[in-house]
Amino acid sequence: MSPTSIVREAAQALRFNRQRSVLTTISLAWGVACFVILYAYGDGFHLALQVAFRQVGQDLVLMFGGQTSKQAGGERAGRRIRLETADVDAVRDTVPLVAAISPEMMMGGMTITRGYRTRGTMVRAVRAPYGRIRNMTMARGRWLGPEDDTEKRRVAVLGAEAAEKLFGEIPPLDEEIAINGVRFVVVGVLKTKTQIANYNTPDNECVFVPFDSASMFRNLRYPDDVVWMPANPVFREDAVRQVRATMARLHNFHPADERALRTFVFNESMRLVDTMGVALRVLLGFIGALTLAIGGVGLANIMLVSVTQRTREIGVLKSIGATRRSILAQFLLEAMAIVTLGGVLGIAAGWGFTALLGSLPLLGPLFHETGGAGDVQLRISGFAVAASTLILESVGLVAGLLPAIRAARLDPIEALRYE
Repeated sequence: MSPTSIVREAAQALRFNRQRSVLTTISLAWGVACFVILYAYGDGFHLALQVAFRQVGQDLVLMFGGQTSKQAGGERAGRRIRLETADVDAVRDTVPLVAAISPEMMMGGMTITRGYRTRGTMVRAVRAPYGRIRNMTMARGRWLGPEDDTEKRRVAVLGAEAAEKLFGEIPPLDEEIAINGVRFVVVGVLKTKTQIANYNTPDNECVFVPFDSASMFRNLRYPDDVVWMPANPVFREDAVRQVRATMARLHNFHPADERALRTFVFNESMRLVDTMGVALRVLLGFIGALTLAIGGVGLANIMLVSVTQRTREIGVLKSIGATRRSILAQFLLEAMAIVTLGGVLGIAAGWGFTALLGSLPLLGPLFHETGGAGDVQLRISGFAVAASTLILESVGLVAGLLPAIRAARLDPIEALRYE
């Protein structure tokens, strides 16, 4: 049989068994659609976790003082190391790998009054680069500027939740609040953060004031912590090492003494988020692959039934000169045609379904965020399409090969006698 004859015979067989072919195609399409939709959800979930984790800071490095555990420079071990405001200027001037740095003073339990409303709120005294380091996005107004510090202006930026509790539906900009009886003018309100990584109080609940303006509340010589970010993530480790060396020189401790200066690199914790995302995608991909495998079993059963029903037809084809190879090719072609059509329909259905849904809520309702930043965005990935196609074609090849081999091995005389 010529290739053209094989294709024609396969097409006629599919048309003759139209209902069976359609149902098998639909079952395979369903499996493919489930695979790409589940994988799209896994991708979207992973991305939503990454975005929520990075809300704490794009490449945040947090430093706290500690206690020495090694002797250095004639000093005994066990000496307390306290961060100083002057350290910030020293690091900024001597470590070029640091892109932005700010001291931070956390003043918990401060009384915030606006009209008849009074709240106990965390107030953070910071400098202008803090907004860049901590991914502060403004919903209204502006962030704190360098001139606010130098002129010790009594201005404040409110977290989204703090603004809602103090002002409700009233626009907060240019309104006055009292922090422990001292009046401050609201110059900005932060956009709601879907933030799953925190240290101390979430940003949504805080009030931010210029660092130097907080001198009326606290002694600013010893900040609670120092936040900074490297100029380039590639040089993050070098930047941490140089900052530690600078701080060791300033405070006379050994640079390798981890307890003397506690450094927390938030980006290193991203590995945990990535591991969770990969684990979920593997699980959902495995479930989708099982669905495809079930469809393949159905295809194998249908093809075996087809061989049984067409035994006499196979005998006739062999009696007029059809070879084993041509019989094998015909049945394989029928199986692969069903598989390919099912794959195309499944990918189209998966794409249409994800496009229709667009996104699914995840962190948005938890943080009362309506902009979609914390939602799972459903997008069909090229990897999901390629993987589902490869799995489906492999399943189709295996499912079609066994019945095709059985058909090719039939004895023509016995096949003609078959009732």
